[in-house]
Amino acid sequence: MVQAYILIQTDVGKATAVAQTITGIPGVITAEDVTGPYDVIVKAEAETVDELGRMVVARVQKVEGITRTLTCPVVHL
Repeated sequence: MVQAYILIQTDVGKATAVAQTITGIPGVITAEDVTGPYDVIVKAEAETVDELGRMVVARVQKVEGITRTLTCPVVHL
């Protein structure tokens, strides 16, 4: 299982709606509104890195109100 944090920037005033929508995407563990340079932080998981990438591109990035994403895979050193 691969896990990642997805850092999301949204249009002004859209963070709550984006987080609520993303919560319904399969593979999303949590989606939280935050303050700072990013508006929403998502924790997600998938079977493989490729599957995770497909989820981000095909599902997450298509949510209305998102302007930019940054995917940070979790590593265990």
